[in-house]
Amino acid sequence: MSKIAFIYPGQGAQKAGMGADFYENSKTARDIYDEASRVLGLDMKELCFEKNDRLDLTEYTQAAMVTTCLAMTRVIEEMGVSPAVTAGLSLGEYCAIAAAGGFDDMDAVRTVRKRGILMQNTVPAGEGAMAAVLGMEKEAIEQTLASMEDVTIANYNCPGQIVITGRAGAVKEACEKLKEAGARRTMPLNVSGPFHSPMLEKAGKELAKELEKSSWKSLTIPYVTNVTAKEVTDISQTPGLLARQVSAPVRWEQSMERMIQSGVDVFVEIGPGKTLTGFLKKIAPEKKVMQLGVWEDLEKIIEEWNKHCI
Repeated sequence: MSKIAFIYPGQGAQKAGMGADFYENSKTARDIYDEASRVLGLDMKELCFEKNDRLDLTEYTQAAMVTTCLAMTRVIEEMGVSPAVTAGLSLGEYCAIAAAGGFDDMDAVRTVRKRGILMQNTVPAGEGAMAAVLGMEKEAIEQTLASMEDVTIANYNCPGQIVITGRAGAVKEACEKLKEAGARRTMPLNVSGPFHSPMLEKAGKELAKELEKSSWKSLTIPYVTNVTAKEVTDISQTPGLLARQVSAPVRWEQSMERMIQSGVDVFVEIGPGKTLTGFLKKIAPEKKVMQLGVWEDLEKIIEEWNKHCI
């Protein structure tokens, strides 16, 4: 019997039209989009399904992504497919917690709406930056950054891909030093702030107040947290971890390795795009990864579930 994990992408995977076919084909999905619209006072169908200028703005992106991913999750669960463990990259961790039973879907949507506003507004535009570093070992990157101020690692995505974050000038200088030290390439990211850097500690403290408003519930399965790359089974740890997550590195590669060590052999990436699938092909190319991004994907996943997971 296979051990299946649901994994959720973060900000950057969003695209116009995401989830529209789920809305058309499933009452369960429609109810989630419609309730999110009511709770947030936003037209989630317009935001997610139609081309618009807001979808790529952090304050809207996060709610749109979580609504979409949770709508897809509840549909696949309704068809009998359930995970043994979950994880999500940065923003995706909120979906992972909801899928693990830790809080209601609308609590997740409401919280990430506030999270997005805090992350977008805490650091003035232009002061922070992020960049991807390609083709360099994480230990070598850590060593190069150790002697620098105002720049740290934001994401350990997979072998050969690390993201750095911090003050704009420091990130630019770090990119030059990393190329001198052997990085194949550095690439500035088109983001609105220095996410997962100490510059967002204030946002984390404000987010902690918002997290106090959520109605937390006992986890039905564990999820793996970005902050420590370890399983969480006690929901009382979750608010503190989520508050820290805003300014701490995302240990995604380590999280996937932890899940594999625990026996996971089938991963289902739920949400638009195939970013996490690409990472897993570099972390553990022997593992099976499936995507649930469009309605047609359901059949393949259910077939896999019936063959190996029952």
